[in-house]
Amino acid sequence: MKTFKLSVLPLALLIAIGSGCATTPQPDCSLPDGNNLRVSIESSKTQLSNGCAALFDAYFDRLLTVAEGDPKSRHKQTFSEFLEWTTDSGLLSRRQAQAYYNRYFNVKFMSLAGDYNNCSYTCPRQAELLTRMEEELTDKEQGLLRVSLDRDSYYRADQLLKETELVLAATCTACAAN
Repeated sequence: MKTFKLSVLPLALLIAIGSGCATTPQPDCSLPDGNNLRVSIESSKTQLSNGCAALFDAYFDRLLTVAEGDPKSRHKQTFSEFLEWTTDSGLLSRRQAQAYYNRYFNVKFMSLAGDYNNCSYTCPRQAELLTRMEEELTDKEQGLLRVSLDRDSYYRADQLLKETELVLAATCTACAAN
C-alpha cells in the first residue's frame, strides 16, 4: 500500500505542475515591426515591462534597425532616454545602460575598459582584445554612422582603435623586454 501512495504522489505533483504551466498566459514578445522609432520604442517599453525583459538584446537590436531606416542626429538622445528608462524601470543597472550607450554611440571603447595591469593581463590577450574592439567598432558604425549620422565621432573611434593597436603593441614589446 505504501508503494502505491509513493508512486502516485510524484505523478500527482507532475500533473499539478503541468496544469499550472498550461494555464499561465505567455506574454506577447513580438518585436516592433514599424518604421517609426518613437512608436517602436513605446511598443518595446510595454513588452519589456510585461514579461519580455529576457529578450532585451533583441529589442535593442530591432530599435537600432528601425533607426537606421531614418537616420537622424537626435537618435543618440532618443537612445539615451530609452536607456535611462531601462534603469528607472529596473531592467538594466546604470552601468549596463551606460555600456550599451557607449558601445554604440560613444567613441570610447567598452571592450578596452579594464582595471588590470597591461603587462600581466592585457598583453597575453592582445589579439582577443583587438578582435573585441573591432567588433565594437562595427557596433559604433551602426550607432554613430547609420543611426545618428555622426561621421566625425565614428572616424575618431576608428582612429582610436588604430592608435590603441600601436600603443598596445609597443607596451607589450616593452613588457616582454622586462
